[in-house]
Amino acid sequence: MSKRSSAKYKLDRRMGENIWGRPKSPVNKREYGPGQHGQRRKGKVSDFGIQLKAKQKLKGYYGDVTEKQFKKAYTEAARMKGDTGQNLIGLLERRLDAVVYRAKFAPTIWSARQLVNHGHIRVNGVKCNIASRLVKPGDELTLGPKAAEMALVMEAQGLSEREIPDYIAADGASKVSYVRVPTLDEVPYPVKMEPNLVVEFYSR
Repeated sequence: MSKRSSAKYKLDRRMGENIWGRPKSPVNKREYGPGQHGQRRKGKVSDFGIQLKAKQKLKGYYGDVTEKQFKKAYTEAARMKGDTGQNLIGLLERRLDAVVYRAKFAPTIWSARQLVNHGHIRVNGVKCNIASRLVKPGDELTLGPKAAEMALVMEAQGLSEREIPDYIAADGASKVSYVRVPTLDEVPYPVKMEPNLVVEFYSR
């Protein structure tokens, strides 16, 4: 399990973008970085700096997965046929915690991971508590009996800032099917993600 080592909105401020599209994000009011030097004018960023930021933003979006897990996803994406950047997005979107988040079973990616870790999610009827498990097209995800009544699940389902994407089919409030692996254009990121820069970062 990846620990959240600092407040999640600090990542928003470090990136200078509201990466989850949440109305409470401090970036909505302050676009400069955190800390006493956050308002200093930034110099020109190198190519490496741009690639690093793209990697940190994508990695952070999925709940700050560990570097080991993220690098493993990149290595797997590079081995697959087709565009490595698209493959990477596909693999990240197949993570169980990401699918739980997309299905609006949880308000944040972290609470989605917590739901999985605590055994509240069933994949094809079987309890699964591994957040990094890859979901396959055709798999069905259901909420456990206790989870359907949890406050955070009810909060997530009432969120107006995001909708369930087309590659996940909802069947009522507590069951979804994973239809297909999405392309970059289909993923509802609130900000621009640049997996091509992540590929450049790792291929240096």
